[in-house]
Amino acid sequence: MVMSGETAGGENGNGSAAGAAGEGARAQGRGRDRGQGEPAAPPRISLRERKKQLTYRAISDAAIAMFLERGFDKVSVAEVAAAADISKPTLFRYFPAKEDLALHRFADHEDEAARVVDGRGPGESPLAALHRHFLAGLDRRDPVTGLCDVPQVLAFHRLLYGTPALVARLYAYQGRSEAALARALGDGVTARLAAGQIIAVLRILAEENWRRIDAGESADAVYAGAVRAAEEAFVQLRRGLEPEG
Repeated sequence: MVMSGETAGGENGNGSAAGAAGEGARAQGRGRDRGQGEPAAPPRISLRERKKQLTYRAISDAAIAMFLERGFDKVSVAEVAAAADISKPTLFRYFPAKEDLALHRFADHEDEAARVVDGRGPGESPLAALHRHFLAGLDRRDPVTGLCDVPQVLAFHRLLYGTPALVARLYAYQGRSEAALARALGDGVTARLAAGQIIAVLRILAEENWRRIDAGESADAVYAGAVRAAEEAFVQLRRGLEPEG
């Protein structure tokens, strides 16, 4: 496993539980940090893939609107299919489980931590890159950090954390995030252990920020404490994961 400044190979991975919503709220800071912080160039995709992504989004948006209005357990898959003007079998071709309809917006964060590690600048350690990326997210109030008080984002997070089936499904997403980050760190047991610790830290930081905001504090009021908590968390990670000297 590579935690210091040398290059690590690997595929893509991430995941903080609080990053499920907030597409609109993220619009200003949409570019992801790479290297020394430059936003990544958007990948080129075919028209077919673009249409597929739009269909995913349209179905998920219809489902989430219904879940927020009536509650996750009170909305059937058949009702979502009807609202999206597709058949139930077609819906299941896009979303294998009902829970995936709600967690679709979280899915694009699965490989975020691994992308940050893979795209870090020369001489920058994986932890330094992840630390920088998380602080940048706090600064722009990215929902993935939990530090976002946009009403729509809060409503989604309340739905997510208040629905046991969604919380359980979230663990599968986090498992894939850990696996992808482990590959970016060099794979092997040591890398998997490190990835598990890092993903857990990101999740706990984000959940703490969200819980304070859900209790009535504004994102601006929570910001300074969120930065301090992140600094402390990454100090602990460095002590445990990076070689001395």
